[in-house]
Amino acid sequence: MRLAELSPVGERVRLDTLHFSADDIIRFAEKFDPQPFHLDATAAKNSVFGALCASGWHTSAGWMKTFLSHWAKEVKRLKQEGIEPPKLGPSPGFRKLQWKKPVYAGDDVTYFVTLVDTRPLASKPGLLLNTTFNEGVNQAGETVISFESGVLEFE
Repeated sequence: MRLAELSPVGERVRLDTLHFSADDIIRFAEKFDPQPFHLDATAAKNSVFGALCASGWHTSAGWMKTFLSHWAKEVKRLKQEGIEPPKLGPSPGFRKLQWKKPVYAGDDVTYFVTLVDTRPLASKPGLLLNTTFNEGVNQAGETVISFESGVLEFE
C-alpha cells in the first residue's frame, strides 16, 4: 500500500489535539527556548504577546508528536487488517514554516496533515517523495502553525 492510497491527495487528516498548559509551556521553554514570554507570566504580560505563550518550536514539536502517534495507530490498524502499511522514511526537510498566532496557556491545538503531492524520485529508484501541508488550529478555529514537509516512502 502507498501513502496516497491510504490518504489521497487533498484529504485533510485530523491527527489529535494537544492542550498547552502553563506548566507545559514553561517546562518546554526552560529546556529549549528560555525567553521571558515563554517562562514567566508577568514578563509575558509586558511583552508583545500580552500573556504567557508557547514557543513556536513547542507548537512544531506538538505536530510531530501527534503525527507519530497517529501513524503508529494507523500502522497497527492496517497490520491487524492484514494490509502492509506504507513504508515511510525520514523527511528531507520542511519549508514555509509559519507561526501565525501565539499559542497561549490554556489553548488547545488540533493538528492536521494533508498529502499534496507524491512522485517517484528519479535520482533514487524505489523511493517516492510525498509532500504534505501541515497545520495546527486553536480552539477558536484560528490557524496557529503551518508548514510544508517532505516524507520519503520506500516502494
